[in-house]
Amino acid sequence: MSGDLDLARMRRERHRKVVDALDAQGLAAAVLLGQPAVAYAVGARAPAADAARAAQQRMIAIVTADGDALPGGPIALDEYTMPLHAALRGREITDATAILGACKVAKTVDELECIRRAQAINEQAMLTVEPLVEPGVRGTELSGVFLRRIFELGASANTVDPIWQVMPPRIADGPYTVTGDVVFPTPTTNRPFAAGDVIWVDTGIDYDGYASDFGCTFVVGGPESRHRDQAARWREIVDRCLDVLKPGATAGDLVRAASAGEVRRPWLPHLYLSHGIGTNSAEMPLIGTDLGEDFDDAFVLAPGMVLVFEPVVWDDGYAGFRAEEIVAVTDDGYEHLSSRDGGPRG
Repeated sequence: MSGDLDLARMRRERHRKVVDALDAQGLAAAVLLGQPAVAYAVGARAPAADAARAAQQRMIAIVTADGDALPGGPIALDEYTMPLHAALRGREITDATAILGACKVAKTVDELECIRRAQAINEQAMLTVEPLVEPGVRGTELSGVFLRRIFELGASANTVDPIWQVMPPRIADGPYTVTGDVVFPTPTTNRPFAAGDVIWVDTGIDYDGYASDFGCTFVVGGPESRHRDQAARWREIVDRCLDVLKPGATAGDLVRAASAGEVRRPWLPHLYLSHGIGTNSAEMPLIGTDLGEDFDDAFVLAPGMVLVFEPVVWDDGYAGFRAEEIVAVTDDGYEHLSSRDGGPRG
């Protein structure tokens, strides 16, 4: 593990952020039902493997602005169920997700360390999987090896079912898509891999409530020169973004840097150029969405924000390359939370 971690301090600081946000907006309390929101506000987490119990005996959290019993006044609510609608009739209600989103967008040093550790476990487990990617192996077999290894390495949970998607050479060869672009992700199957298959990988695991996000491209039987060329172009896109990444830069600056000189937009239209990560696998900041240029230009980067870059290079007829890289904005630039490795594998 790479650094010191004080979980008690992390939980105190998160709770204080929520209380301060309620106080600043004149809210009496936040009533939280979403499990990531509960985990963030009070540190309680339901075991991910115990889904039936989590559905029937859900944890909730009530955070008050003054620490006392639930008072009168406006309430922030993240999930407005029908029973709550009846119980809170007449109360002024506001959206707690916006409040939590603002609290979560800049990470503390302990939150950054949790993400760093989660990503290190994810990457180490993938090193165990990589030698197994040969003709005849099945994605389900790789999932079994990966899941066993992450828990051996200390993961708290698996948050993204491992994806090992065989990419078609052409968009028209793949599943139908309403965007007219590449379909990703699709569920893992037990189809045996064949030599030359281009496999897009996506995995996510959890460490003490914080997610990781790993993406890479495997070529079954080993990459050829065109695969290496695609990886080099992907590296150039990310590096252009990193060249402008610093406090005060905007999401729009990153979008323009990534798009410079590209014939097609270098990320999938239903996903992002970059997204944040924390107690959710994807959270603010969301960069390169369909909200458009004005949204991106209005979002200013600040220290503590975490960005997962996931651009895509696609050459129709020859499939494409995808990987992910995680960085945190610092006072004067950025630091890596993931290994800086965007090469093709296999």
